[in-house]
Amino acid sequence: MDPYRSSSSSASSPAAALAMGRRHYYLPARPARPISFEDSPDWADDDVDSIHLATASASASLPTTAYPSPSPTPSSSSAACRGGERKVAGATLVWKELSVSLTRSRSGSGSADRRVVKSSTGYALPGTLTVIMGPARSGKSTLLRAIAGRLRPAERMYGQVLLNATNTRLPYGSYGFVDRHDVLIDSLTVREMLYYSAHLQLPGLFSSKTSIVEDAIAAMSLADYADNLIGGHCFINSLPAGERRRLSIARELVMRPHVLFIDEPLYHLDSVSALLLMVTLKKLASTGCTVIFTMYQSSTEVFGLFDRICLLSNGNTLFFGETLSCLQHFSNAGFPCPIMQSPSDHFLRAINTDFDRIIAMCKNLQDDQGDFSSVSMDTAVAIRTLEATYKSSADSVAVESLVAKLMEKEGPHLKSKGRASNTTRIGVLTWRSLVIMSRNRKYFWSRFALYMLLALSVGTIFNNAGHSLSSVMVRVSAIFVYVSFVILLSVSGVPAHIDEIKIYSHEEANQHSSTMVFLLGHFLSSIPFLFLVTISSSLVFYFLIGLRNEFNLFMYFVVTMFMCLLANEALMMIVAYIWLDTYKCTLTLICLYVIMMLVGGYFRIRGGLPCTVWKYPLSYVSFHVYAVEGLLENEYVGTSFAVGAIRTIPGVQAVGGSYDISSSANAKWLVLLELDTAK
Repeated sequence: MDPYRSSSSSASSPAAALAMGRRHYYLPARPARPISFEDSPDWADDDVDSIHLATASASASLPTTAYPSPSPTPSSSSAACRGGERKVAGATLVWKELSVSLTRSRSGSGSADRRVVKSSTGYALPGTLTVIMGPARSGKSTLLRAIAGRLRPAERMYGQVLLNATNTRLPYGSYGFVDRHDVLIDSLTVREMLYYSAHLQLPGLFSSKTSIVEDAIAAMSLADYADNLIGGHCFINSLPAGERRRLSIARELVMRPHVLFIDEPLYHLDSVSALLLMVTLKKLASTGCTVIFTMYQSSTEVFGLFDRICLLSNGNTLFFGETLSCLQHFSNAGFPCPIMQSPSDHFLRAINTDFDRIIAMCKNLQDDQGDFSSVSMDTAVAIRTLEATYKSSADSVAVESLVAKLMEKEGPHLKSKGRASNTTRIGVLTWRSLVIMSRNRKYFWSRFALYMLLALSVGTIFNNAGHSLSSVMVRVSAIFVYVSFVILLSVSGVPAHIDEIKIYSHEEANQHSSTMVFLLGHFLSSIPFLFLVTISSSLVFYFLIGLRNEFNLFMYFVVTMFMCLLANEALMMIVAYIWLDTYKCTLTLICLYVIMMLVGGYFRIRGGLPCTVWKYPLSYVSFHVYAVEGLLENEYVGTSFAVGAIRTIPGVQAVGGSYDISSSANAKWLVLLELDTAK
């Protein structure tokens, strides 16, 4: 009988609950059942895909209560819907005496190391759910990253992590890692998100990945939402939090990994979504996948689905073993779980030091059944008691024994499944960015509307300036204002750039992409959009202010503005990558644009600037300098203006008094080349 399940039946009536008073689950003090080596997989060297998962003891510890199972999708051909017929090669992970230290710099005294995880030992077997549980700042996420080989630069690991008894890192494609925060593209549907992810990760033809995507959708019970936009659109609601979390997991399942790491799978989920997700993960584990995840807290129903638990507090391992054995461990240490309390709540209450402040504030508070707290002693004392009890328990001895055997029994060697070529990735990222641009109002439609409004406003203000000598300064002002504000209004695309870089950061961390692939994909996808914006707004501005009506001159104007926008796009990507914050990025870009406007050759020509930072290097990296100079040469080289009745002066001479331009017909192309070089 499941001891903590009896709480629900005991509490079925208020009278029964009142009669129980302060009862606890006092389990009989007995040595914990040694963990048998039968819990580990029986490797077959000649057949990797047929792994016999002998986990009867783990299954026996689970409650017999029937849990709701996600309904199968119509696609009965899916492996996930056939009751787990398709097995994946098992992967046994063992970590022994694993410690992680965090290097922090201290002003004036160099750097100091803080031990985040301290001598943790444990294992994870195929077909099981292993949870790393603990309060905030207990080191559970750090331990998960250490096992997965994804520690940050400031973190250092000591100890051993073995994969199938071999000291090798998990190869590409053999594991998936799901971050705590969902990083999804709101303007794509669920199916599109998975298709693009599959094309980025898997080698082979596009058509061969359709069944893989459909399997991932079925495995995560996303068939009802497969064609819904992730972020919603118009009157369509965005994807619920539970489905977003399952989509993040499905994105890693397209590789059919042997091991799946999840940091807080129930983050921001309600109880129903949490139970559905955990049942889905339980079904996934039944196919042979090794599932390891962290969790802060869980309901009683969710807790009953775990196979093994690693309990941490301040980096110390307070228990590792089967979930029901953890209840016995707390009872042996003098902290039995109250009859009507969730085991997860009880564990965290006993080892979370934050509760000490609450107890101090409410020390005189009593409820109907007695004291406010079921744990009477100080939390620090409770932690030390639990740690000492575990180190001297039969559970610790059994874990050490099984870990030693697992380290000796070598399993099958996991190989990399290969990855998509860089050419394929560039093509996929380019097409995906084009789809995002066409649907994202923040990136395309808002900027398009702003550019058209700017062209119409500037064009009407400087309309009918005429072609006389007196109109030269008016046209020069119009060109400078237009160039300056076209570049300035580009900051409206900052939020979209930051969203795209966050997606890239996640994909790069999971080795789905690389910096060069991302930059090329973004550059190629931005070309048609920027050219469409440029030619549309130029058609309005160019003819409203009455510039020379010649096709080759108009196309030079379009190409110059297009090169300016391309150069500015690169600048925005650099700044957005540095800050990854909309406010900081926008403020930085506005400051840079204002400085470039000041040295842009309108208020004072480059030769008249002070020979300090204003001339070198600012005036040589300003887009405005090259754009204004080239557009003035495009408009006034080869023209002349009448002075009096019989005298004329060249257009270059009329403008050259205030602006430094060349009289050569090919000078504007050299300026355009300089702009391209500056970009």
